[in-house]
Amino acid sequence: MRTSSGRVGRTATAIAAVLALAACGASESVPEAEAASGGESATDYPLVVDNCGESMTFEAAPQRVLSLDQGSTEILLALGLGDRVVGTASWTDPVLPELADANASVPRLADNAPSYEAVLGADPDFVTASFGRHFRQGGVVERPRLAETGIASYLSPTDCEGDLVINGGGTRTTPLEVDSLYREIRELAEVFDVSSRGEELITQLQERADAATDRIEASDLTMAFWFADTKTPYVAGGLGSANLLATTVGAENVFADLDDDWPAVGWETVVERDPDVLVLGDLQRDRFPGDRLADKEAFLAADPLTSTMRAVQDEAYVALHGAEMNPSIRFVDALEKLADGLDEIGQAP
Repeated sequence: MRTSSGRVGRTATAIAAVLALAACGASESVPEAEAASGGESATDYPLVVDNCGESMTFEAAPQRVLSLDQGSTEILLALGLGDRVVGTASWTDPVLPELADANASVPRLADNAPSYEAVLGADPDFVTASFGRHFRQGGVVERPRLAETGIASYLSPTDCEGDLVINGGGTRTTPLEVDSLYREIRELAEVFDVSSRGEELITQLQERADAATDRIEASDLTMAFWFADTKTPYVAGGLGSANLLATTVGAENVFADLDDDWPAVGWETVVERDPDVLVLGDLQRDRFPGDRLADKEAFLAADPLTSTMRAVQDEAYVALHGAEMNPSIRFVDALEKLADGLDEIGQAP
C-alpha cells in the first residue's frame, strides 16, 4: 500500500499547531527587543554561545543573517525572522506552506551550495548552516575566515558532537537525539532576542510529535530509508536523523548497524536485508538520478533485482521529503506521515 505526501492525513491537533505556527512566526517581523513589550525572555547581551567547538560573543542581535541550508532557513522563518534573512541556499524541497509568504522575499543564492563570493555579496553579519560540509575546507567558507571578516557563524548542534563535525569529515559515535534540534531553536532564538518564540515553537513541535506517536502501537516492522541515487543508493545509517524517526515510531532500521548518516550501499545488500517498508525520499531537485519519488518507484518496479523485494511487490512505501529525513523542524511532518503510512501498511491484507 503506497502512501505519499498527498495522501497524508492530519489530526486536529496537528492542524491547530501548524496554524498557530504560521500565525506566530511566518510573517511577523521581530521587534527590536521582544522583552521591551513584556517579558522575561530578553537576551542579556553580550551573549556568549559555545557552538561545535567555536565560541562566539554577540553584543546585540544580528541584523543580516544568511542561511546555507533549508533546515536552518525554515527555523529562522518560523521564529519570525524573515525580514533579517538576506540569503538562503541548499534546498531539496519547496518551503513549508505556512512559511511561504515569509520566504517569498528571501533571496535564493543557489539551489545547492553557494559560492563564497555570493555569501560576501549578501553582506551578512551572521551565517548559519545545518551541515558542517559548508564550513569545511573545500566547502563554502571555513568559519575562521568568516570570523576574520567580522561575520559570526553557527552550525546546527544536530551536526556535531562537541567539536566533532559530522558532515565535516566526522562520524557519529552516539545516536542523534531530538534535543539537539530543540537546542538549535533555543540558541538561535536567544541570539535574536526572541526566546519566547523559540519556546513556543518547541512546545508546538513536541505536541505534534506526541500526537503522532500516540497513534502508533509498538511496531515490529523493519524499514529502510532511501534518500537518493539509483546507482548506489544512499540509505539511512543507525545514528542519524532518519534512524531517530524509525526508533521513535517503534520500527527497526535494517541499516542500523552502519555508523554514517547516509552511507552508500549496493542494491544486493538492500535486497538481502529485505525491509518490510521502504521510506522513499521525494526530493524536489534533480541532483542525483532518482531524486524524485516517481523516479524511485519506477526504478524499483523495473529493476530485475529490486522488483523481487516484498516491499516493492506490495508497494509498502512511505514518501518523505528530503528535508523531513534530515534534522529539521520537519521531523514532526515525517513522524505524522510515518504514523499514517505504517497504519495503512499494517491494515493491508
